[in-house]
Amino acid sequence: MAARTDQTTDPALLDALLQARRGTAFFARKLNELTDTELDGGTRLPGWTRRHVVAHVGYNARAIARLVEWAATGVETPMYPSPEARDHEINFGATLPPIALRHLFDHSAVHLNVEWRDLPAEAWHHKVKTIQGRLVPAEETVWMRTREVWIHAIDLDNGATFADIPSPVLERLLTDITGAWHTRGTDKDLLINTTGAGTGTNLAFGDATAQNPTIVTGPLPAVVEWAAGRGHSGVTATGPGAANGEVPAAPKWI
Repeated sequence: MAARTDQTTDPALLDALLQARRGTAFFARKLNELTDTELDGGTRLPGWTRRHVVAHVGYNARAIARLVEWAATGVETPMYPSPEARDHEINFGATLPPIALRHLFDHSAVHLNVEWRDLPAEAWHHKVKTIQGRLVPAEETVWMRTREVWIHAIDLDNGATFADIPSPVLERLLTDITGAWHTRGTDKDLLINTTGAGTGTNLAFGDATAQNPTIVTGPLPAVVEWAAGRGHSGVTATGPGAANGEVPAAPKWI
């Protein structure tokens, strides 16, 4: 029997799916390196153990799969009943025995991958609603998952760094984050310059109209780490927002 493949033939979408699947495999590798006892350890997210991160990533796959099912059937299936239900689910998942927690991640990832694989080409354009209430085409679910698995693999605090994330993913992450700042108006007088981007050229984000901006500079992985609120090693800042040479805190993006 021939192997089943993605129904879509859109090259951009297939490339996006590849990045999501690579991120899932990367998260799985970092998870499998941890012993059951180490699942109780801390993470780069305040208040969350590794158990919380794994539970979140597992249940996130199920939630995104519901959106893909919505696109396929036309039957509304929200990601979560409410934000409170999402938080309760994560806290419950963190109490599961290690083998059940690992199975949650594995099985939910496979389920989501099958939903993506079997989604008809035309259904990728059907609109679904995120937990934030945004109406997006189903193809956006691929980026939603890509962002989760790559960042949370680092949050496991098991040796992964932002330098492990492919440059195209880093660039889109920074675009998303700075876009959220701009929408809220929290990027006023802030300019961001990156070096070593995947295109071989520097990237710039922020308030280009600022007369006396605070300028944050660093390699792309380090700048994304700072922008995501995970640290500021390798990032420098000049200007009025960088008192005493310190890197200013990144405006909150989520």
